[in-house]
This record gives sequence, structure tokens and C-alpha cells, in this order.
Amino acid sequence: MSYAATAALQGAVYQHLSAAPALSGVAIYDAVPPQPAATFVLVGAEEARDASDGSGAGAEHLLQISILSDGSGFLAAKTIAADISDALTGAGLVLSRGTLVSLLFLRARAQRIDEGEVRRIDMTFRARIEL
Repeated sequence: MSYAATAALQGAVYQHLSAAPALSGVAIYDAVPPQPAATFVLVGAEEARDASDGSGAGAEHLLQISILSDGSGFLAAKTIAADISDALTGAGLVLSRGTLVSLLFLRARAQRIDEGEVRRIDMTFRARIEL
């Protein structure tokens, strides 16, 4: 098991989303800034586990991408979530360390937080990386 490719995965996902035409104008962060945009994407939370096999070392990363919006409904956040899913599912990202074998959508959860003032969608993607 190795956590060695985690920064490479996050960097590649961030770059891919930042360059996606459908997400043009959407703020994408890896930490919540002091004064975030009204609707923004947060990349970074992750869980990793060993996925080594007879062919070599590897890891499975469950990468969380969140959409937060102070809009009055879920429509804007869900539209961004769909664009993220389209951009990442099956994307052939090139990592600076390791090789991405697959990147698939796993699940999503939409909820109201902060006493209903903020909409949050947490999407989880499963990335399989060979090292």
C-alpha cells in the first residue's frame, strides 16, 4: 500500500476540472477561502486503501469533490455536479506519480446545511492507481 500518488491525483483532478469548458467561471478550491464565491467546488477530502495485486503496488482512492452553494435551490449545484461527473468519469488523467487505471463515479449526497442556508453536494469518485 502506498499513499504516494495522492498529491498527484488531486493535482490532476484540479487541473482537469479547472480546464473543463462546462465549469468555466466556477471557482474551484482545495481549501475553503476566507471569502468564497457564492457557489464553489471543493476538491481534496479522500480515503485510500491498498489495491496491490500480483502485478505490483497500487491503491484505491475514494476522492470527494463537494459543491457548495448559497443559492435558493439545488438546481445550480446539481448542474455543476453533473458537469463534474461528465468531466471526470473515465477521464484519462496523467499523474505526475503513478498511473491512473480508472476513475469512476461512485456516489453523491445532496443536503442542506447551515440551517438550510447552504446547499452541499458531496460526490465520491473511485480512482485506481498503479505505482
